[in-house]
Amino acid sequence: MTTVGLLYPGHSAEDDYPRIAVLLDSDVRLPLFHTDIGEDAHREDALIEMGSAARLAAGVEELRLAGAESVMWACTSGSFIRGWDGAHEQIRALAQAAGLPASSTSFGFVHAARALGVERVAVAATYPDDVTACFGEFLEASGLEVTSTRASGIVTAAEVGTWEREQVLELAKAGDDPRAQALLLPDTALHTVAHLAELEAVLGKPVLTANQVTVWEGLRLADRRAWADGLGRLFVRPDWDRPEWKPDGERDPAGNEARE
Repeated sequence: MTTVGLLYPGHSAEDDYPRIAVLLDSDVRLPLFHTDIGEDAHREDALIEMGSAARLAAGVEELRLAGAESVMWACTSGSFIRGWDGAHEQIRALAQAAGLPASSTSFGFVHAARALGVERVAVAATYPDDVTACFGEFLEASGLEVTSTRASGIVTAAEVGTWEREQVLELAKAGDDPRAQALLLPDTALHTVAHLAELEAVLGKPVLTANQVTVWEGLRLADRRAWADGLGRLFVRPDWDRPEWKPDGERDPAGNEARE
């Protein structure tokens, strides 16, 4: 059993996580604690306060009692808004409070892109222009090249949570860039899990979305690999990891011991 604890702000698209759990192995658990969102606004001061150490620490004990092996701050804007260094400080404080490995959705995007060998990304965001620009700067600080960004001007997570398939597809198509190797859809308030396969089929490239990379990052911290159909290329089992491709104990290209 692998358990990834999720700190999720408010109530918007948290039902993406049970969907992911169903698609993953039956021994992956994703207990979720709703943090106090404060003011629901995609605005710098509100986002900084939403991700304050006190708000995040409030859910740590409950997730620890649930058996969490890693803890994720399941929020993109509430982490990258602090900048590259500030987001690291936020996660260090969370890890200390939890006594567990910790990360955030923003770092999940960076590590997922690297895992796929992606260097150039496009961003299609629900946020206003200034917040979207902050995400682009965060990605650039990580070493990724951001070929383009598209903002939607949505101020609240509550409104983002009402978006349906057609709006998600429209955002993705409008925000894609032929120069980009992958498209990133930030905002854990956006329902995307049910549309991942279609998004990648339409765009012909990997699509990384907030709730998807949050779970992937939490599993990475727990040293657990998990593969699943329907969760995009990020969760597709690589050929070198298929049991029929190597004997027990052979090392994969990253130098890790093979685990079935």
